[in-house]
Amino acid sequence: MPQTFDLILKGGTVVNHDGRAERDVGVRDGTIAAIGDLSRASAGRTVDCTGLHILPGVIDTQVHFREPGLDHKEDLESGSRAAVMGGVTAVFEMPNTDPQTTTPEALADKIARARGRMHCDFAFWVGGTHENARHVAELERLPGAAGIKVFMGSSTGSLLVEDDEGIAEILRRTRRRAAFHSEDEAMLRARKDLRVEGDPRSHPVWRSAEVALACTRRLVRIAQETGARIHVLHVTTAEEMALLRDCKDRVSVEVTPHHLTLVAPDAYERLGTYVQMNPPVRDEFHRAALWQGLDEGIADILGSDHAPHTREEKDRTYPNTPSGMTGVQTLVPIMLDHVNASRLTLERFVDMTSAGPKRLFGIARKGRIAVGYDADFTVVDLKRRETITNGWIASKCGWTPYDGVTVTGWPIGTVVRGNVVMWDGDLAAPSQGDAVRFEETLGG
Repeated sequence: MPQTFDLILKGGTVVNHDGRAERDVGVRDGTIAAIGDLSRASAGRTVDCTGLHILPGVIDTQVHFREPGLDHKEDLESGSRAAVMGGVTAVFEMPNTDPQTTTPEALADKIARARGRMHCDFAFWVGGTHENARHVAELERLPGAAGIKVFMGSSTGSLLVEDDEGIAEILRRTRRRAAFHSEDEAMLRARKDLRVEGDPRSHPVWRSAEVALACTRRLVRIAQETGARIHVLHVTTAEEMALLRDCKDRVSVEVTPHHLTLVAPDAYERLGTYVQMNPPVRDEFHRAALWQGLDEGIADILGSDHAPHTREEKDRTYPNTPSGMTGVQTLVPIMLDHVNASRLTLERFVDMTSAGPKRLFGIARKGRIAVGYDADFTVVDLKRRETITNGWIASKCGWTPYDGVTVTGWPIGTVVRGNVVMWDGDLAAPSQGDAVRFEETLGG
């Protein structure tokens, strides 16, 4: 009797943990049900993927979707729409909203806002603070929680934890992998006079490599003393890469597409405050070291650090301008362009965007194309050339630092638990995102 499925992706090249091969993929009830030759099977919908590559769904573990409280920049619907338009099937969203995501009530509110509105699956980082440090073991186990995120620099109010004892108290109580923004806040305060009014090129002078390295050294030492697992977000310096290569027993490393792609001073001269980020885009010496860290496997995953601001906010005079740029929608095409330029293999891209997040954070039933896993797929055309434009960007802010950049490699389809959410530039399904589940918290 012929097999029947809800969906068959037919004739594509599946890229997975076991390499590349032309295979059909059958989906039933949102789950991968069969992989192989399904020419004799039937389905409610069959999608011809001839000439395309079917990747495990891309997971972006660092986005700022600004809701609640900063909805004029972005919200959960618009940010997730940008994600699926760019081939991203799940996101982990950050806690620096208003109110901050530091309590069970704030987390539950975000999950309630997300259901029925977000186009991709989701989890939310819970901010670690002095006030909630004694409760982080319970907070990190709540449904929908990606884990604990701590800002050692570049934040305000209770989300800023800059002292060693505060960090140690949080890490002594965590059992999952905690994520950190690592810049030394005391050094940043002392160096503020290095900012030059009207000149964003001074941004990486103020937020120097030494500012990042000093903080990361402290963080690694505290993690070793407490026995905790940590994740260092958006690493930007050669010196940090050299330090972290010897700490892989407990430290994981994220790099971003913009730090791998953009370079000072050119980026600041072309884009001004639109390339202002924390930590900053640096010079070629550091960018080359990030690529070496990626080549050597020191860098574990890619995250976009999607952090939109309006044009009005970005058009103010530096340093009275916010740091952050869009990125969730451009992660896949920018990195596929690097794949086509032979800077990394497609398999390494898959490892850093699906298998890697699953491995680091214990994501349940995601991160690979395998029977029994969620039917999450990012379908790409490696040969398609497109020019990224502001008009393509679905984020509320409507701009990208890559406006006018032509890339080779493009997201064609986004499938989330068997739902074809985006196909060839069209949003093809209503919002059906749900909370990501984690292996360490399946029991509640």
